[in-house]
Amino acid sequence: MSYPPPHDHGRYPQDGYYDDRSYRGRDRRDDGAATVANIIRVVVSTVIAIFALHVLFVVLDANQGNGFVTFIYTLAKALVLGLGDVFTPDDALLGVILNYGLAALVYLVVGQLIIKAIRRP
Repeated sequence: MSYPPPHDHGRYPQDGYYDDRSYRGRDRRDDGAATVANIIRVVVSTVIAIFALHVLFVVLDANQGNGFVTFIYTLAKALVLGLGDVFTPDDALLGVILNYGLAALVYLVVGQLIIKAIRRP
């Protein structure tokens, strides 16, 4: 079965000659920016997941002797970057929820701003 030749648009070769000089610089920049944006997105998502797990473990009163719970607690405490004591309500549980929720929100907003700045032409 034979297929019709591609239409005269896009990046298809014209008469067997493929000239991608006009696309080369833009594609490399777009690919690099997309890769960096995806890396930032993965890092921010991982940090937010760590904060969510920490809050979940605190709310559900997880076993502090468990290695995974301790690991998440240590990571969350290191990644909170000074936002762990912004709110100091009388209820410690509410304080953890508010502070780590705020830290997650800050990571999300800053991450999105960085991604938009990278992807801007």
